[in-house]
Amino acid sequence: MVAPPLRARVRAGMIDEIKAVARRHLATDGANLSLRAVARDMGMVSSAIYRYFPSRDDLLTALILEAYDALGDAVEAADAAFDRGDLRGRWHAACRAARAWALAHPAEYALLYGSPVPGYAAPEDTVAPAARPPLTLVGILRDGLAAGRLSPPEDALPEPLRADMAELGVLLSVDLPPALLARGMAGWTQLFGLISFELFGRLNGVLPHRDEYFDHQTALMADLVGLP
Repeated sequence: MVAPPLRARVRAGMIDEIKAVARRHLATDGANLSLRAVARDMGMVSSAIYRYFPSRDDLLTALILEAYDALGDAVEAADAAFDRGDLRGRWHAACRAARAWALAHPAEYALLYGSPVPGYAAPEDTVAPAARPPLTLVGILRDGLAAGRLSPPEDALPEPLRADMAELGVLLSVDLPPALLARGMAGWTQLFGLISFELFGRLNGVLPHRDEYFDHQTALMADLVGLP
C-alpha cells in the first residue's frame, strides 16, 4: 500500500487534534462549542481552524458521527459475542453495552441524546450511524421470528401507528409484523430513557443499586417483546 502524501497525513492529524480538543470542551462546556475557543487551546489563530472545519456545525457533525459509530461498535460487538440462538442473552448484552459506553463517555452521550443544540440541525448522513443500536435490537427480534422462537404479538394497533410501523420497517429495511416492531421500539426508547435518567442525575438519591435496577428493567423489556 502507498502511504498517503505528507500533506494529507498532516491534515488528518490536525483534524484528529481539533476533535480531541473539542471533546474536552464538550465535557466542560457542553455542546455549545466555540471554534475560537478550540483554536485558542491549540495555540492557533482562529481563522486557521476554518481550513479544517468551515463552521461549528461541521465540527459538531464530525463529533456526532464519531460518537454514533463508537456506540454502534460497542453494541454490535456485545451482540456478536453471544450465540445467535441466545436471544435474551444478546438483548441483555446489547443493552448493557449501550449503558457502559454512555457512562464511560457522558459528554458524547449528552451530545447525541441530550438537549438539542440551539441552531444546529443534524444532516442526513447522521441517520445511518444513529440507527445502529436500534437495528441491533431489531436484529434480535428478526432472528427470533425467523427461528420460530418469537411469536408476533396480537396487539390491536391504531391504524395511524400501524402505518407508521410499516413505514419504519421500510426505512430500516426490516420485515417485522407492525405490532412486534412497535414493541421493539418501546424497548429501544425505554433503554435510552433508562440511560438518560441515570446519566443526567434523575436517579440520584433514589436508586443506589443501579446495575441491578438496569438489569431488571432490561429483563422487563425482553419480556415485553416476547424473548424466550
